[in-house]
Amino acid sequence: MVRLISKAGRVALFASALLLASCSQGPDPKAEQRNEFNIGWSIYAGWMPWPYAQQAGIVKKWADKYGIKINVVQVNDYVESINQYTAGKFDGVTVTNMDALTIPAAGGKDSSAIIVGDYSNGNDGILLKGANQLRAIKGQQVYLVELSVSHYLLARGLETAGLKPTDVKTVNTSDADIVGAFGSPQAKAVVAWNPQLSVMKAQPGVSEVFSSAQIPGEILDLLVVDTATLKANPNLGKALTAIWYETVALMQRQDAQGKAARAAMAKLAGATPESFENQLSTTHLYTDPKAAVTATSAPALVKTMTQVRDFSFSKGLFKGASSADAVGIAFPGGKTLGDPQRVTLRFDESFMKLAADGKL
Repeated sequence: MVRLISKAGRVALFASALLLASCSQGPDPKAEQRNEFNIGWSIYAGWMPWPYAQQAGIVKKWADKYGIKINVVQVNDYVESINQYTAGKFDGVTVTNMDALTIPAAGGKDSSAIIVGDYSNGNDGILLKGANQLRAIKGQQVYLVELSVSHYLLARGLETAGLKPTDVKTVNTSDADIVGAFGSPQAKAVVAWNPQLSVMKAQPGVSEVFSSAQIPGEILDLLVVDTATLKANPNLGKALTAIWYETVALMQRQDAQGKAARAAMAKLAGATPESFENQLSTTHLYTDPKAAVTATSAPALVKTMTQVRDFSFSKGLFKGASSADAVGIAFPGGKTLGDPQRVTLRFDESFMKLAADGKL
């Protein structure tokens, strides 16, 4: 079991790496052309197309077309997968919008979100034992992956209930350990994502009191790739995007092939087919690349990322920064949030547009 970096360690990482970000003027011009790449992933309904595509030969098909090799590598702990990407072990990683901002981008690693795969439409939630109203969370210890999208969901939930972050105490718990932690008698409140959320929600006396369905479009699931690597190897972006859209088109089919693909994804996720179907029902997949391009280019994304970066700054994730503008975020059409000289997170719709135009 890989170790979840502690809260203190994470903040220290952000603090030191932000010095590198402050000097960043864009992707590393020394990046070289290569023919083999590693993409990290962790278990989540919206990311299961990746290991399935590897298993089914779809990864090889498109990698061969573009003359490259792509290794799709599982990491058991979600945050650790992002840490490994940030450290350079992976060329790309599956990650949420907030975590892409607060770990690699805040750490000075220039990253491009080339696939906006879905948004959580109930795949993230707040659970309570013995209560069915969110206000009952006041005074409770809340188990979650601190400084992740779960923390963001908690803050948004507390806001709707007229509560403050100081009304609860968070307990940092890795996604790999959170089900076991919530099973203890003293644990009364938890924030998690699927599949762990589904397991805990099914326990007697447990109620979901807030979910990402109440803030649609705010928790986005992405594939990000190192910007310098992508610039030097655009065929990597083309292959990855083609792999994604072929696989999600297959999993949407209601015939025997589609059912078999979803069943295989469920097995890879350690879930039953029924459980996996339930998780997909709370995942708004952008199966049409045109819809993904529209969502990535919409003003709503700028608003969402403004909320996310302001929350992140308020939690000290831009350590040493005097404002939320310290980490720049670039959007299609030339719009930038924050310092344009310190852009380390880029929403790049160009590869999805190639898919939409049938040019892959």
